[in-house]
Amino acid sequence: MAATGSEKQGAKAFYVTTPIYYVNDAPHLGHAYTTVAGDVLTRWHRQRGEKVWYLTGTDEHGQKIMRTAEANDVTPQAWCDKLVEEAWKPLWEHLNIANDDFIRTTQKRHTDRVQEFVQDLYDKDEIYKGGYEGPYCVGCEEYKLPGDLVEAEDGTKLCAVHKKPVEILKEENYFFKLSEYGPKLLEFYEANPGFIQPESARNEVVNFVKQGLEDLSISRSTFDWGVPVPWDEKHVIYVWIDALLNYATAVGYNENPAKFDETFPANVHLIGKDILRFHAVIWPAMLMAQGLPVPGRVAANGWLMVGGEKMSKSNLTGIKPQDLTSHFGVDAYRWYFLRAIAFGQDGSFSWEDFSARYTSELANDYGNLASRVAAMVGKYFGGALPASAADGEAEKAVHEGLAKAVAVADAKIGEELDFQGGILAIFEFVKQVNGYITEQEPWKVAKTAFDDAADAAGSEEGRARLATILYTAAESLRAVAVLLNPIMPETSQALWASLGAEASLGALASQPVQSSATWGQLPAGATVTKGAVLFPRLEEPKKD
Repeated sequence: MAATGSEKQGAKAFYVTTPIYYVNDAPHLGHAYTTVAGDVLTRWHRQRGEKVWYLTGTDEHGQKIMRTAEANDVTPQAWCDKLVEEAWKPLWEHLNIANDDFIRTTQKRHTDRVQEFVQDLYDKDEIYKGGYEGPYCVGCEEYKLPGDLVEAEDGTKLCAVHKKPVEILKEENYFFKLSEYGPKLLEFYEANPGFIQPESARNEVVNFVKQGLEDLSISRSTFDWGVPVPWDEKHVIYVWIDALLNYATAVGYNENPAKFDETFPANVHLIGKDILRFHAVIWPAMLMAQGLPVPGRVAANGWLMVGGEKMSKSNLTGIKPQDLTSHFGVDAYRWYFLRAIAFGQDGSFSWEDFSARYTSELANDYGNLASRVAAMVGKYFGGALPASAADGEAEKAVHEGLAKAVAVADAKIGEELDFQGGILAIFEFVKQVNGYITEQEPWKVAKTAFDDAADAAGSEEGRARLATILYTAAESLRAVAVLLNPIMPETSQALWASLGAEASLGALASQPVQSSATWGQLPAGATVTKGAVLFPRLEEPKKD
């Protein structure tokens, strides 16, 4: 999807990435959680008028993919092609993910550049040949340290993430001199305290690096599904070195200097906390070794939990996003997880909590407000939005409430990655507008405004007051549509059209979030129509 809004030509793009996801199986809620968060963040910055680049993709090499393909009696490439085209890309389209690029690590634009990067490090004497023996988790594609293992009842050593036995591997490898970068990394963390978020993740990484780093095995020689090491094709490049480099290869590393300069490095890498060390230790060390700039921020989100376990296919707790979107709708799905879970912390999903929040906040607070306002403008003014004619202290409070909501939401979502805090600020304003209507009682004012028995002066005063109340409510909804557009684009577009804003103000996607607080943008006379209910009453889910 092309970026919208008035971009700053020549400026560096606001570059956001998700992890590239393993294609050993179809995506579940955990994958979608991170991807939706990145989509909301980049849509927000687009509506600031910034140049934006949003990257996601798939990680298609490594032993785990090879074994999955073998178990399904197909080649690794055929397996990856099937999963990407039939599961991953269709889901992102279904969830309205507006990514600018989708990279696959089997693409030539990536594999050629990976070989060049590693060859450069080898030529700089940053890589040497050695041997290694240790516990390896195929699920993580990672050699494990003793502290990364847990013990089963029978004494078997298990990966703490996947709860599956590790394999003891011994092979000849090439190593990257990671140990030499410990002091440089610690100096960088000290100078850039916001590089790793949240604070708990930063503390974990700093303590890990302080204990001393070991050199990193960057090749495998016991299987061949990977990018060949250019100087020794008996080896393939370690899948994590291959994967991390997608953030550079996707934006023109060694191929399109102009694109690379205006995009790299990423402003924000969104990741799961289980891959924190790769992104906050290995990746910046690789960039330092190559003389390239380090990313602005590595933001680790927590785990989605079901029954006390991390949501994953291996734990049999994976839930398809479509299971929820078919019941609640796509926009409600995009909203719920960012609203219910503080980004960076673990959070539990429950159907009951989703249903309760949908009914209370979306259907009752937000959807009902939009329906009531449109219905009253239609009933009392024939669908033509009246001009505000009698502003007072009540209206001033609404204006101030909007200004506060915009400022807080912009800081929370656009800068702090506190999606929950930003959404709460917007919905506090929605509640304020609901309270305003309840207190002003436009249905009672209408009796005075259109009472044939009332004198002319009383009727005129009543109509002025009624017009002011309804304009205030409609103008508030105009701003809410802008603020919620990055989060719930389909619903916001429907509301935008209902308010007649499309004709009078232009496309919703071009509306700057930061100036949405400017009062009076919705012009009097705009045609307000009562469209379909934004958030329909939920039906009871079908039971088997």
